[in-house]
Amino acid sequence: MPVSVVVGGQYGSEGKGKVALAIARERDARCVVRVGGTNSGHTIIDQHGQPRAFRQLPASVFATDSIAVLPPGALIDIDIFEKEVVELGLGPDRVKVSPFASLITSEDRDTERSNGLVERIGSTGSGTGAALIRRITRAETVRLAKNEERLHPYLEDTTDLMRAVLAKKQRIVIEGSQGFGLSLLHGGFYPKATSRDTTAAAFIAEAGLSPLDVDEIVLVLRAHPIRVAGPSGPLEDETTWRDIAAEAGLPEDYKELTTATRKERRVGRFEVDVVRRAITVNRPTSIVLNHVDYLDPSLASGGRPSQTCGFISDIEKHIGEKIAKVGLGPASLVPRSEFDRNGRSQPSSRHSLRAL
Repeated sequence: MPVSVVVGGQYGSEGKGKVALAIARERDARCVVRVGGTNSGHTIIDQHGQPRAFRQLPASVFATDSIAVLPPGALIDIDIFEKEVVELGLGPDRVKVSPFASLITSEDRDTERSNGLVERIGSTGSGTGAALIRRITRAETVRLAKNEERLHPYLEDTTDLMRAVLAKKQRIVIEGSQGFGLSLLHGGFYPKATSRDTTAAAFIAEAGLSPLDVDEIVLVLRAHPIRVAGPSGPLEDETTWRDIAAEAGLPEDYKELTTATRKERRVGRFEVDVVRRAITVNRPTSIVLNHVDYLDPSLASGGRPSQTCGFISDIEKHIGEKIAKVGLGPASLVPRSEFDRNGRSQPSSRHSLRAL
């Protein structure tokens, strides 16, 4: 069946929103699905060339005539939800919410910010984990989407909706959140993990679809993996944004900030082992490598230096899979074949790969 799942292969912020939007546009997706909570954001470049970041809705809703779906596995912060719906000018015809989705409350946010979670593991303090805990324990205080009057115009059985879409052979795109290395179960860095599983199989289950519906799993990577600020877990061969900026020809004060907390991200060199594990668990049908423009300033203007060609080839050799597309900026995806033009020289030491 025509279902695409987009999953991160490192620690989040790999560019899943951009990739999901590209797939939705190319395949004329009818439904675009966002699972998880508001503890991470997806950023795309809109039709006017402006960056747009979303913590609740799927970024791929920018695909023409697509319906944004928040399924039973979604965790909804009603204030963030309404803000994004208004910002996009969407009505109930373009946004559907499962009655069984969980609500994140102010008490959930207060719990995470007062129990030391932010300081211990670099949590965003969004309340996503606390809301999950309440649902797992079947607490009397749990509120579902069907209990929130402000959501009533958007409520629909999202599984029935998507089943009808699939019956017409129309595409569904599921935007997974965060990255494989943050998985509560499989990432390998527990307790420096998020509050849920972050694999393709988990995203499919949260969406309310069957594994048999899926014909495409896209694993998204970035040339320099990041982690959120604070004690969020190990980052092999950690470097600085000043060094990255110098290599990419960016202003020396350039840095990336997290969408949820606006804190400076930590950044490192490409790691092999976490990506190998992500491939083993997710079994992707294709792989996208983003943020390759950080390697060389000439890439933005069409250059294809042999050093970058070698870097990509080296990654393929170490992970045992081919890269399908390469991202050279917030709105850029080009075929891997473009990097075969100048041969396959080996990368320099500053772009070396590291295994855990």
